[in-house]
Amino acid sequence: MTDLTTLDFFFDESLVDDPYPYFEALRAAGPVVALPHLGVVAVTGYDEISDVYRATDTFSSCNSVIGPFAAFPVPLEGDDITEIVAAHRDQVPMHEHMVTMDPPDHTRERALLMRLITPKRLKDNEAFMWRLADQQLDTFVADGRCEFIGDFSQPFAMLAVADLLGVPEEDHQRFREGFGLGGQIGKVGAGEEGNVGENPLAWLDEWFATYVEDRRRAPRKDVLTDMALATYPDGTIPEVTSVVRTATFLFAAGQETTARLLASALAHLAEHPELQDELRADSSRIPDFLEEVLRFESPVKADFRLALRTTTIGDVAVPAGTPVMLLNGAANRDPERFECPAEFHADRPNAQSHVAFGRGVHSCPGGPLARAEGRISLERILDRMRDIRLSEEHHGSAGDRSLPWEPTWVLRGLRKLHLEFEPHEAGR
Repeated sequence: MTDLTTLDFFFDESLVDDPYPYFEALRAAGPVVALPHLGVVAVTGYDEISDVYRATDTFSSCNSVIGPFAAFPVPLEGDDITEIVAAHRDQVPMHEHMVTMDPPDHTRERALLMRLITPKRLKDNEAFMWRLADQQLDTFVADGRCEFIGDFSQPFAMLAVADLLGVPEEDHQRFREGFGLGGQIGKVGAGEEGNVGENPLAWLDEWFATYVEDRRRAPRKDVLTDMALATYPDGTIPEVTSVVRTATFLFAAGQETTARLLASALAHLAEHPELQDELRADSSRIPDFLEEVLRFESPVKADFRLALRTTTIGDVAVPAGTPVMLLNGAANRDPERFECPAEFHADRPNAQSHVAFGRGVHSCPGGPLARAEGRISLERILDRMRDIRLSEEHHGSAGDRSLPWEPTWVLRGLRKLHLEFEPHEAGR
């Protein structure tokens, strides 16, 4: 019998469709386990992951995206590599984006971001999302079938973030044509080739730089002007590139997370028609259902940190320079935190305790947006579609299902979701 803990998480394609037996095998060996590959220490325990997220002085986010493939030009030697990382982190891919920054740089850039996604802006954005949901549904509902990710979740999530950031609606189609999910970041089996080299968001940077420079030259009464004129907490004006990269990363990360959340939600509803009826009858239950979806199929499968000093996680020694893999999807099924974690309970009382959006200073600032997108989408979908089911032509019969998952070790999400349903013209 194969010892699952010996499988290579970064190269073994057998772990793509169902990583949970692997996660459980790691957990059985302990909440913190040194892997036999790439010097990685894997963390599956809920409490241990929470501790690492909060210990920003000990664990750097510089390798958050690229994981164990983050290469430095000099050896990471000694019991404290803080200064080495500080001197060379600008050579690690994605270093220019907030997700890989540490305090105080991260603190400053996150404060700038929070000036862009204020509660008022989120509330204003909701009116657009209600309209957008119906516009997107109009493109396929009458057909009684769809490929849900391409037809709804991806374009909806992308345009919802575009509106939040103030992208003019006349430009939405150009963004739709230029943006897609997935890419090659973290592709299983690709090694370093499957990780980002040049900035994959460069084309977005160019778009937003144009917007910011234009609004700084000629301010208007619009969201892009608010973004262009936003200042750091100390009142200083950010460089254009700082504003742009804050906006583009929110744009990319926001649509990734929400598109995957919506697809997982619909896949579950398609297999449980009784739950469709229950949520239609009481839409106030939709937020709790979405929290359980986030727990059950965390969109972020693995996040990374780099140990800056020799330390311990739990009772496991972790040398400085160790890439630490935080398995969010495993922590969200930790039986020490969640009762019967492998079972889906739409009304789970502590589902919101999940770490799908991380913890601490790096907790996803777009979480409120993702939740609003999910709630609005499901309300309109359930209003306008009845008897939602998986297409047997594409996914097989109930006893022999086949769902295609993105082949990455970073994210957990479906590549395609073919649905069939009965159209229903509900009021808007």
